[in-house]
Amino acid sequence: MTQTILITGSTDGIGLLTAQTIAKEGHKILLHGRSAARLQEAVTKVGGQAETFAADLSRMDDIRNLAAEVRTRYDRLDVLINNAGVLKVKDAVTAEGYDMRFMVNTFAPYALTRALLPIIPQDGRIVNLSSAAQARIDLDALHGRKQLDDMDAYAQSKLGITIWTREMAREFPDGPLVVAVNPGSLLASKMVKDGFGVAGNDLQIGADILRKASLDPSFAGASGKYFDNDSGRFAQPNAAALDSQHAAQVMQGIKDILKTLS
Repeated sequence: MTQTILITGSTDGIGLLTAQTIAKEGHKILLHGRSAARLQEAVTKVGGQAETFAADLSRMDDIRNLAAEVRTRYDRLDVLINNAGVLKVKDAVTAEGYDMRFMVNTFAPYALTRALLPIIPQDGRIVNLSSAAQARIDLDALHGRKQLDDMDAYAQSKLGITIWTREMAREFPDGPLVVAVNPGSLLASKMVKDGFGVAGNDLQIGADILRKASLDPSFAGASGKYFDNDSGRFAQPNAAALDSQHAAQVMQGIKDILKTLS
């Protein structure tokens, strides 16, 4: 059956390659990016019946508009892949005072997912890009009261998306499925090149596991779990994600922050 799949951050890197990989199977791909020009380039590369949606995920108005546009065009979204993410950025703090890594990697996908839930069916899937780099969240940094260096902010933001994956799966035990995936460490994306100065490993490694998490029956019972593609198996996330008190504090922080941004 043809699936409708939205992939954020799909104008380059793992997102674009995942779109190309899935489109070859005949699925409907909804591409997201910040630049209209780059989105048109991505359509050419993906082919098929790909559609484009432009939004800056550091801006709450853009996130709301993106969700509204998707809901207007579609009454069913089978898969949402929250792929967009940042590590090193020119401006590390948003206009509202939050770290850009928390905003794009944690808050934005949560807000977008909540806004799209009305059209994601119970048998749908939400695939969240986590990372092997996860670290306990400094709550002052989460709330914009303290600045972190690039890697600390990135690792904490990836714990954030892993935490809310687990909590959302508990909230919806009957579906949709919500799973966190580390697509593989140091893959050959622009983020890795800019952040670590290395060419990186084959991006197809990441695209293949995201395709599997989105469509393969082997992930059917995976809601709330974390898949580590470095080891090729489901694994425990960072211990801080399993700390119920820390998880509750992070979730309350995410909800409070999104209220201030609404």
